[in-house]
Amino acid sequence: MTSSPELTFNDGNTIPQLGYGVWQVEDDVAEKVVGQAFEAGFRHIDTAKIYGNEAGVGRAIASSGLKPEEIFITTKLWNSDQGYESTLKAFEESMERLGLETLDLYLIHWMQPKQQKYVDTWKALIELQKQGRVKSIGVSNFSKEGLQELIDATGVVPAIHQIELHPFFNQADLREFGAANGILTQAWSPLGQGGELLESAVIKEIAAKHDATPAQVVIAWHLAIGNVVIPKSVTESRIRENYAALDVTLDETDIKAINGLDRTAEGAGRIGPDPAVSDFA
Repeated sequence: MTSSPELTFNDGNTIPQLGYGVWQVEDDVAEKVVGQAFEAGFRHIDTAKIYGNEAGVGRAIASSGLKPEEIFITTKLWNSDQGYESTLKAFEESMERLGLETLDLYLIHWMQPKQQKYVDTWKALIELQKQGRVKSIGVSNFSKEGLQELIDATGVVPAIHQIELHPFFNQADLREFGAANGILTQAWSPLGQGGELLESAVIKEIAAKHDATPAQVVIAWHLAIGNVVIPKSVTESRIRENYAALDVTLDETDIKAINGLDRTAEGAGRIGPDPAVSDFA
């Protein structure tokens, strides 16, 4: 079985480049599908408090037969828990649900600029890392300005930045900022939404060329440009199909063609909220 490449964080720890995401997966379903993901070869699981399935992920970990050092688990702090003390409390609650003593990666889920709590929240993550409770710390859904403020205020650079990223919205600017500062980029909604991307003539042509599925081509594109990527499915055959994208190798012509699908210059492509202005609990 092909194993996922490992990328190295700025703190020296590593992360499997291909992971399995469980957004919008109910808790009782999460236990089953995470178990299927482990069977397919995935060793990196991405969850969050707001997903409501940390306990299901924890049950899947406990019944997997895998050793802690064989798996990589990410969870995220929700917006209403931002702030120094509340972050520490929320972390312990997540750990109890996951059934873990040490977490591989903890992220601030959204910047929430109007709250103005993300710097204090980041300081709490730094403390958790100092205590050895978390191996690596990062953020999700920040602007360049927010990232720079965290770095300037604490001197600690996030290990990773998880953002909406797919060929229709390839976030070149944020990826370049991350690379310049030693921050890995991780993609959520990596396959877009609603099937439009997978029905693209460009993607389908490349899929036929490589005897691959459109989803495998898009995942292979993420891997080729250096993203950590966490596709989600609750269908066992597609979970296996997504993992098999590791065996798809795109050439420079393919990558250039997929890059050309970006709609950012047209002011389009984004599916989710804009982190620079989003404000929700």
